[in-house]
Parts: sequence; structure tokens; C-alpha cells
Amino acid sequence: MSNLDLSKSFIPLKIAVLTMSDTRSLDEDKSGTVLVERLQKAGHILADRALCKDDIDAIRKQVSTWIYDMNIDVILTTGGTGFTGRDVTPEAITPLFEKHMDGFSHVFHRISFEKIRTSTIQSRATAGVANSTYIFVLPGSTGACKDAWDEILVHQLDYRHQPCNFVEILPRLDEHLKRSKLQSN
Repeated sequence: MSNLDLSKSFIPLKIAVLTMSDTRSLDEDKSGTVLVERLQKAGHILADRALCKDDIDAIRKQVSTWIYDMNIDVILTTGGTGFTGRDVTPEAITPLFEKHMDGFSHVFHRISFEKIRTSTIQSRATAGVANSTYIFVLPGSTGACKDAWDEILVHQLDYRHQPCNFVEILPRLDEHLKRSKLQSN
């Protein structure tokens, strides 16, 4: 359940969506499309969208480009979080994290457990912060993307959500760098 403080104004974030797949094109990317539709419906801005092959270097290069783009506040990735040989998204992205968001994985798995029971352990969904950019590494299934957005991200990426949210601390993520993404937008 979300608690919104309607006395506050909504602050749209600039969100990039990255899909990992060796077999799909952007036109066939159902999970990425689900994320784009939901973030736009919530009032956020699609800053960029891309598709990468399941390749550590390619994934890391794209995510690194986005974390140094002052016009991107959040990166949502989908795909490559399982255990097959080609599932390398966490290996590509977690070394970029300055801070790990362990709570995201815990809450995501709790929500997922209610729907798919113990199969949730087959996902290595994770999240973190790099260069003042939130990064959420989601599974490739549309159901998992819906669950992550509808149950966690729609609330935490809304400045009006109480008692706290990611938007209100975004300007403070880079205090050590003496600059702020939200203030420079």
C-alpha cells in the first residue's frame, strides 16, 4: 500500500531501460516494453532505451555510458539474471555499484515468492547506486518486471511516497562530489 503526500508535487525522473537478450530485438522486447509503459504512465521520462547481447563487456559499456550521463537518474535492466551460461547481467553491473541495495533484492524475492513460490530463487535480481544513478537489475520475465515496478519501484520512484523514497535522497547521493543531478536538471 502506498502512502502519497498529495501536498508535494510529483517529480519526473529520467529513466533508461536496457534489455539483455541474444534472441530478441527491441520490437520483440515485451519486458522492456512493460517497463517503458509503466514508467511513462507514472509520469516519468524515458531517457533512453537499448538492447544488449548477453555479453559482460557490452552490458558494462552501455550501463557505464548511462551512469555518466547527467540526464539519466535511473537505469532499469531486464534479462540475464538467471543461472544459465549466458546470464551475466549481475556480473557485468554489480562491479559498477558504489553502494549495493540489498533491501531491493529481499523485497523483490518476498513479492515474487507469493506468486511463483520457491522458483524465485532462480533470479539474481539486484540493485545499487553508481555515480548517483539508481540501477535496478530485473529478471527478463514480464511478470517479474511488472512485480518489481508495481510493488516497489512505482512507490520508491515517487517523491510523494511516504515515509521515504529514492527521489528525496537523489540530490544527496553525490554529496561527496559536490554536485547534484536533480539540481542541475
